[in-house]
Amino acid sequence: MADAELVVEAAGPVATVVIHNPARRNAMTPYMWRQLPPILDRLEADPAVRALVLTGAGDAFCAGADLGDLDELLAAGDGSIAVAAEERLASFAKPTIAAVRGACVGGGCQLAVACDLRIAAVDARFGVPPARLGLVYPAPTTRRLTRLIGPSAAKFLLFTAELIDAERALRIGLADEVVPATALDARVDEITTAIAERSPISVAAAKEIVDDRAGPARIAWWHRKVAESGEAREGIAAVRERRTPRFAWTPPD
Repeated sequence: MADAELVVEAAGPVATVVIHNPARRNAMTPYMWRQLPPILDRLEADPAVRALVLTGAGDAFCAGADLGDLDELLAAGDGSIAVAAEERLASFAKPTIAAVRGACVGGGCQLAVACDLRIAAVDARFGVPPARLGLVYPAPTTRRLTRLIGPSAAKFLLFTAELIDAERALRIGLADEVVPATALDARVDEITTAIAERSPISVAAAKEIVDDRAGPARIAWWHRKVAESGEAREGIAAVRERRTPRFAWTPPD
């Protein structure tokens, strides 16, 4: 294994992408930012994958980004490889969960916010440090953060660059649940197991609609697919027969 890379682990219907750069508390290097979109393309195309977990190796989620060449960073602006990776993660068609322990700062917070859900260990710490560095946080990233936690909370993080603990992250909506550090993996397993057992057509449609990526024509398409797939008949039959439903729909290529 390389010192700094993204590692993909698969367990049944759940794929886990591990941010692995332990020497720097899992800071994202340029190579790692470039790794992420093709990894996501492959996992999205795999019908066996029903959910994705993003986490960090060891006791940190991700302590930020390797800033690399400053002139290159300043010239890239919103066209940076970090923003491209974030946008690809946000558009991933299947449910995504950030399992957060320890530092979740800068580029790490950027990735966590791009996930659908964030489950945090009680020792998690969140922060957005560009104001401390004299940088402008990318506009797509800023808007995504603001949609998630609201303007006031976003401004607090952006203006002060302070770290906040997991309980405060939970109060402002940056975390969805906070659990003991020893229980994080088990809780994430519970959530992904539940998602994997649900109707993939229902989950996929819900994600598009919640993310405001489905117009009237697309919503009508989803309703047609429900009728054609037989998923609703299977789900209702399973409830009546008190058994686990056997959902088999897979998205078209």
